[in-house]
Amino acid sequence: MTVIGTGYLGATHAACMAELGHEVLGVDVDEKKIESLAKGEVPFFEPGLPEVLQRTSEVGRLRFSTSFEDAAAFANVHFLGVGTPQQKGSYAADLRYVRAAIESLVPLLEGEHIIFGKSTVPVGTAEEMQRLADSLVKPGSSVEIAWNPEFLREGFAVRDTITPDRIVVGVRPGASQAEAVAREVYATPLEGGTPFLVTDLATAELVKVAANAFLATKISFINAVSEVCEAAGADVTLLADAIGYDDRIGRKFLGAGLGFGGGCLPKDIRAFMARAGELGANEALTFLREVDAINMRRREHMVQLAKKAAGGSLIGKSVTVLGCAFKPNSDDVRDSPALNVAGQLSLQGAQTTVYDPQAMDNARAIFPTLNYAASAKEALQGADLVVLATEWREFVDLDPAEVAKLVRNAVIIDGRNVLDAKAWMDAGWTYKALGRSL
Repeated sequence: MTVIGTGYLGATHAACMAELGHEVLGVDVDEKKIESLAKGEVPFFEPGLPEVLQRTSEVGRLRFSTSFEDAAAFANVHFLGVGTPQQKGSYAADLRYVRAAIESLVPLLEGEHIIFGKSTVPVGTAEEMQRLADSLVKPGSSVEIAWNPEFLREGFAVRDTITPDRIVVGVRPGASQAEAVAREVYATPLEGGTPFLVTDLATAELVKVAANAFLATKISFINAVSEVCEAAGADVTLLADAIGYDDRIGRKFLGAGLGFGGGCLPKDIRAFMARAGELGANEALTFLREVDAINMRRREHMVQLAKKAAGGSLIGKSVTVLGCAFKPNSDDVRDSPALNVAGQLSLQGAQTTVYDPQAMDNARAIFPTLNYAASAKEALQGADLVVLATEWREFVDLDPAEVAKLVRNAVIIDGRNVLDAKAWMDAGWTYKALGRSL
């Protein structure tokens, strides 16, 4: 098989398919990215992926190319994993890379081929790409477009690909080979009992954005409730524990804090809203506007809480921000609440120092004017205020008594509600958190 696009999704899928025993060719127009992957180097941080990449490359099941001619000659099964960023000046998804991949690959194909889309796209894209492929394919050859959405969690992507919690395949009406081929591709996880759902194309396209919209709604719900908790003097963490025991609700994704970010949830819910409007279902997803607004409001609320904790002004104060990735076990800073807060603190006049175990190179490219420390201890040295913005295990495990010796003023804001509040207060810290009155 080939995997078109070797970014986060494509590189992970290519390596893991090879790990499952398939012969895989990863294809991308970015020469530097292909050179890096061909050397066994992953150009982003994802636990476990470098080992899989190196192992499958060494045994010859995985290689990379910039040539669509190579892709056309190599396989009859192709996975499409290119990016679908948000359009500039619009909520809608930008499908230029999806179209470009079809336009580059399909005219070169001979015989019968199946293209499985994995990218997150607006509903209706698969049918549009089928029409495009039909207009480009050589006489006597055929291309079937199917959709096989990805459900990767950054930090757990290898496990989510090799042992997924479900496999969804959307197929066209009438004659289709996609289901049979997908069952062969995913034979190993299917033998392990992974649920396999076959749907129409539109349903498969909607599954991923619907899942992300639900998770985003759950996160923004608890963050909205945390605002009420602050006003009422309640504790949102205990509240979340209490309602989480209801198995209709569950405790996952009820962690009040800085909110969600990254390259998926924010742009996916916006694209979902935009597509609903295009389809005439304008009012169906209007609640997602408030979900988005609540999420963005958390960042400003954190800045205001920091200003208050610093005595009313951040000008000249030394502030340490622990974390700049949008989540732990990732170096992704796209739409990162942590990095956004660090930048806002700096603009408010604070001398802002950032430390993150993996994401600082990416952060520097966006905010080069921030100070970046080589370790947590270096970052904490002489701080007037500490903000925990990404819940890396390294930060959760800090010894409050030891790090109190490093700072100028022992004041911390737990932006993720993950620290042991009592332990930090017992060690002499002024402890503040979103949605809690302590």
